[in-house]
Amino acid sequence: MRVKGGTVTHARRKRVLKAAKGYFGSKHLLFKTAKEQVMHSNRYAYIDRRNKKRDFRKLWIKRINAACRINDISYSVFMHGLKVAKIDVNRKMLSEIAIHDEKGFAELVKIAKTAK
Repeated sequence: MRVKGGTVTHARRKRVLKAAKGYFGSKHLLFKTAKEQVMHSNRYAYIDRRNKKRDFRKLWIKRINAACRINDISYSVFMHGLKVAKIDVNRKMLSEIAIHDEKGFAELVKIAKTAK
């Protein structure tokens, strides 16, 4: 007795090909290559969801550092000063303050300098 392409198999193949929509060449047409590419794509997506957190933290640190240099203080001294002054603001918010509220950031720098 032969195995027929039943509804479950057809549904699975249809799901994989739908996920592979827009891929280059045969990767969106042929089941075998599409399945391989979808597996790779899912792996890249999983890894990059974690890398995104690192990348944004790096970006915030660069922005804070740039704003600190404008105010004649280094990033590490600034962060240490905030810690000593018991000002608990995360890097995301500090970078937003640095971009949108330069006077407010200057006040934080002043507090960090005196907290040493």
